Amino acid sequence: MTGTQRLTPEQVEDFGRDLDALRQRIVDNLGEEDVTYLRNLIKTQRALEVTGRGLLFAGFLPPAWLAGVATLSLAKILDNMEIGHNVMHGQYDWTHIPELGSQRFEWDNVAPAENWRHSHNYIHHTFTNVLGKDRDIGYGILRMDPAQKWHPYYLGNPLYATLLAILFEWGVMLHDLEVERVVQGERSWAENVPVLKKIVRKAAQQIGKDYVLFPLLTGPLAPLTLLGNASANLVRNLWAFAIIFCGHFPADVESFTEEEAENETRGQWYLRQILGSANISGSPLFHVLSGNLSHQIEHHLFPDLPARRYPQIAGEVREICERYGLPYHTGPLRKQLWSVAKKIVRLALPGQGPAPDATVDPDRQLRAA
Repeated sequence: MTGTQRLTPEQVEDFGRDLDALRQRIVDNLGEEDVTYLRNLIKTQRALEVTGRGLLFAGFLPPAWLAGVATLSLAKILDNMEIGHNVMHGQYDWTHIPELGSQRFEWDNVAPAENWRHSHNYIHHTFTNVLGKDRDIGYGILRMDPAQKWHPYYLGNPLYATLLAILFEWGVMLHDLEVERVVQGERSWAENVPVLKKIVRKAAQQIGKDYVLFPLLTGPLAPLTLLGNASANLVRNLWAFAIIFCGHFPADVESFTEEEAENETRGQWYLRQILGSANISGSPLFHVLSGNLSHQIEHHLFPDLPARRYPQIAGEVREICERYGLPYHTGPLRKQLWSVAKKIVRLALPGQGPAPDATVDPDRQLRAA
């Protein structure tokens, strides 16, 4: 394991048991306080959305238009990050409250919830940072790891990243089509038909709402309303991109081969989540606006625990890591974002990776012999 002491098989399993015990303690403590938190947050989000859209009706006044965009942006961020992402992870399925169930929730985003639950909850969280399995590494368009074979196409890495940030919800939507697998002959276009139908239906709903219905409701102010809605979507996209990339791709975050992740024990899976994630430090408000994905380490360890619990356990997770000599990557947003930006530019160029015939460093193996 690069940059860490090598753990014996016994230590890895002890590490896993410590984290299991921590998780169970939180599960045993879940209750009405968690439900109240989420319901209050949903009320706040809805109030912000109504307020934001209402302010856009007075969009002929620049201060009202700007306030409407800002308020609607906050509503969309809360809907996607602290509410939608977390509810769709099943973090509140234990309540058996239908509207808080992961299978029923649909978010304010062009990516259909059903598609996202498969590509994110299953593929990404099962195979976190496993090259060839985790399609979130580069989202099929970026070179985000030196082990990805370089091609002249990747000279556009900075441009592709910029476009992905601006159009992030659309990138997440198209991600489910797995176009790169179709190009490589690993998947047929016919297999994409069911996915595509859901995408078209959901995208039509979002376009109809933000760019047709609400603009028309404001009459002669329709162009300003349309611009306001587009601006709010842009703010949400840039914010989501920054938070997600800073949790997955700073310089010290590791990736893994399929062989390293094969037949993992629980302790080995936990270890991979620690080494393949990074946190972002900040204020309580910052954590809420990030959907608590600023605690990406804790989220990757316990994706089905209510995210509001991550700040409560972060100190203990860090202490467990220190006890076993493991890194706990964290830093402010500016530091993590700069690290990601440098990686995007660096990996646009040839090289930056092991030789084609390089063997896996035994100290990187997650399974000790």
